[in-house]
Amino acid sequence: MTRRSRSRPWILSAPALLLFLVLLLVPLAMTFILSFHSFSFYGGITPTFSLENYIEVLSDGYFYEIFGRTFAIALATTLICAAIGLPQAYFLSRMHPFWRSVMLLVVLGPLLISVVVRTLGWAILLGNKGVINDALRDLGLITSPIRMMYTSGGIVLALVHVMVPFMILAIWAALQRTDPATESAAESLGARPWTIFRRIVLPQAMPGILSGSLIVFSLSASAFATPAILGGRRVKVVSTTVYDEFLNTLNWPLGAAIAMLLLVSVLAIMVGWNRLVERRFAGVFE
Repeated sequence: MTRRSRSRPWILSAPALLLFLVLLLVPLAMTFILSFHSFSFYGGITPTFSLENYIEVLSDGYFYEIFGRTFAIALATTLICAAIGLPQAYFLSRMHPFWRSVMLLVVLGPLLISVVVRTLGWAILLGNKGVINDALRDLGLITSPIRMMYTSGGIVLALVHVMVPFMILAIWAALQRTDPATESAAESLGARPWTIFRRIVLPQAMPGILSGSLIVFSLSASAFATPAILGGRRVKVVSTTVYDEFLNTLNWPLGAAIAMLLLVSVLAIMVGWNRLVERRFAGVFE
């Protein structure tokens, strides 16, 4: 292979790499540098190198509560999306091509609508005077409204609606590479439906569940619009805390430090989960 042929892939990918560098890596580097600056209400941002912002976050139980709530919401969203996405992706992979195309359009349809619009729709449904509470009150099932807005449960419900297409597509892509004849062979050998699902379908779908879980968890942990609208000031997560630090208190260095800690935490969880599943994948379902 000549030197020109070896360098050709790099030359062809140079525009995309340059765009990636400018739009992602450069802002991340600037945010990382900003997190070490100091801030005072009278002097503003001082370009110094200090760990005081990280020390403040890591030594305050208030921020531990916010991070714990954020990851709990992301984990609950991921588990519910996996429980919904696996059977739906399985049936999707076994459908006739025409109906599969129709169902793919149904699955992808919500992605064509803005997250803000979908979240506002959930606010109309979950409010104290929303559609759900009014319906339950008209049916005589409740006398006072059930508080669903400004709760972690409401945020999880809306995030599941936003994130479940990513899980379905990831699992469906994994099941597309499997051979349906293996299930028929297992059934002909006397395997029960639960055994077929546990020993054949689930291991084959596990790569899709893993990739879908990583996508859903990372997007849920960093989501802003849904927690901001449905959580308000009562249920604060890391993304809304960063927003408050940047635009309300104007403490950009502290907000940058919180953002960097969120990034590192999500990356650590994703890498750890990936290694754990890859290490135990071979023997879990035997």
